[in-house]
Amino acid sequence: MENSSLYFMGGMYVVAGLAHFIWPKAYVKIMPKWLPWHLELVYLSGIFEVLFGILVMVPSTQEIGAWGLIATLVGVFPANIDMLVTNTSKKWWYMLILWVRIPIQFWLIYWAWMFT
Repeated sequence: MENSSLYFMGGMYVVAGLAHFIWPKAYVKIMPKWLPWHLELVYLSGIFEVLFGILVMVPSTQEIGAWGLIATLVGVFPANIDMLVTNTSKKWWYMLILWVRIPIQFWLIYWAWMFT
């Protein structure tokens, strides 16, 4: 796999992880109700995204970073499902986004797996 793809992916997760600290309320809003410690889990997932995003860009830690990203993506998958099944929006485009996120999640897992 080409290095530019690796650096793009790593950078994407670093930026996404930092967003958890800049706009935590947006992430707390989408946390499943059945999970405890919403704010703490938002920060923890942000830490993991930044950490594994950096690790995947370093050749000696690339595999650890990729497996960490896969674990993080699997860990947040229930939140994506919860958003889909508890959605009360009547906006068709929002529902479409929620449905499209599911296959994108699998594609992101595959993309990270290519660097293991």
